[in-house]
Amino acid sequence: MNDSVNICCTYSFLSFVVCTNSFFFQGSLFIFYSTYYISQRKPIMGEAENRPHAILIAYPLQGHVIPSIHLAMKLASRGFVISFVNTESIHHQIFNAQSLKDENIFAKARNSNLDIRYYTVGDGLPRDFDRSLNHDQFMASLLHVFSAHVEELVHKIVHSSPPANCLIADTFFVWPSVIAKKFGLVNVSFWTEPALVYTLYYHMDLLRMNGHMGFNDNREDSIDYIPGVPSIEPEDLMSYLQDTDTSTVVHQIIFKCFQDVKAADLVLCNTVQELEPSIVSALDAEKPFYAIGPIFTPGFSQSSVPTSLWAELDCIHWLDSKPNGSVLYLSFGSYAHVSKHEIMEIASGLLLTGVNFLWVLRPDIVSSDDNDILPEGFSDESRERGMVVQWCNQIEVLKHPAIGGFFTHTGWNSILESIWCKIPLLCFPLLTDQFTNRKLVVDDWKVGLDINKRLKISRKDVAAKINELMSGKSRNELAKKMNRLNKTLQNALTDEGSSEKNLNQFIHDLTSLISKKCRVD
Repeated sequence: MNDSVNICCTYSFLSFVVCTNSFFFQGSLFIFYSTYYISQRKPIMGEAENRPHAILIAYPLQGHVIPSIHLAMKLASRGFVISFVNTESIHHQIFNAQSLKDENIFAKARNSNLDIRYYTVGDGLPRDFDRSLNHDQFMASLLHVFSAHVEELVHKIVHSSPPANCLIADTFFVWPSVIAKKFGLVNVSFWTEPALVYTLYYHMDLLRMNGHMGFNDNREDSIDYIPGVPSIEPEDLMSYLQDTDTSTVVHQIIFKCFQDVKAADLVLCNTVQELEPSIVSALDAEKPFYAIGPIFTPGFSQSSVPTSLWAELDCIHWLDSKPNGSVLYLSFGSYAHVSKHEIMEIASGLLLTGVNFLWVLRPDIVSSDDNDILPEGFSDESRERGMVVQWCNQIEVLKHPAIGGFFTHTGWNSILESIWCKIPLLCFPLLTDQFTNRKLVVDDWKVGLDINKRLKISRKDVAAKINELMSGKSRNELAKKMNRLNKTLQNALTDEGSSEKNLNQFIHDLTSLISKKCRVD
């Protein structure tokens, strides 16, 4: 029998065993994979051929790469062979920022017997091209060019040993269904943002049909017809759904990728079922949808796999010198831009408060060509209580007892990390899903405050909100709600938690689909 027949038979048998035996045996099988394949001994010859082999392709933005890497490690610890694909640009940013000695960013993980193979692929642009400054050209390349490079690489991996039998691709890619079908792979879509954002994109046809999207005079009344969503205001939609011009390259990507995802076999989502129960249930009724978040590195510690695109400055010694809960952490993510006026107003507001702060201002936060963005004299005035860095390890910072609040762009990774560390949020959404994430944090879960999004940001408003977050009357209530939310995340990752059960169910369902494809092929 050739290799492909052997694999098909193996998966047929595994599917039969999992489907026909008790839940207890199924759980034991998963525990076996989890514990055995992270052990220190070498796998027995031939074992790799009996495991699922997933090609996992991360969207080339740091906020997507981080959960993709953590997903790869989680699945590899369950016995998967993972072929992880980064773009050459992302790889070289990570490699240079971390001064790595090994080209394989998963080198340490592989030393722990996690079978993760690492590949890089061109995105259609020169390596040194400034993708942040030239956003539209970057997106156009991902829309029109990237798939050709991916297809060539997938062809190579499919014919490796063991042959790949599953494609896990970020939902924002526009081509997964075509490539999965061509190579006979199970098509898994990986959504790195909340389920609320997914379902709003997924039901864009309803928004358009009801006049809430795509018109010069979009309706301004509440939206109450999206399955699983009781109600949402138009101003809380993602920025791209609020735009009147929907002809941009980003809109083309959104329209096409959410048409493509309708052909996916399974969808993984980096959320927790208890955080968005009605939405997850409604989505699961349409297509198998698994809430498996938060997808963190084990123990919420610093990952053995480097992910940062910038060199990280060690801030821990400085934080050690500050009282518990006294430091405001400010960071606006890895990609979005802030205007110079907004930076000036935030800086001036900080000076008005007297609060200790750690502020991450990456080199291109305003523009790749403008590094002089703080008010004159700001460094001198804040020297005793403030620290400004280009980048840091956010997890290590949020875990530190000196941190008392997080002034954030409201990115989803930052929200999940803050909840895990019980840090209340001051929300300053900038673009895309961040406006919708703000609704969850401030309106639904009530674990944060927001800068008035309807008005231009002002230093007085910034100062008032910072004081309220760090020492105001609402601080105790925010802390109570945050403690409850933290328990929800913690419980989801226990052996009997929803995310753990959903991951087990995903592995079971994926194995069955692989077996079926083998029999058909």
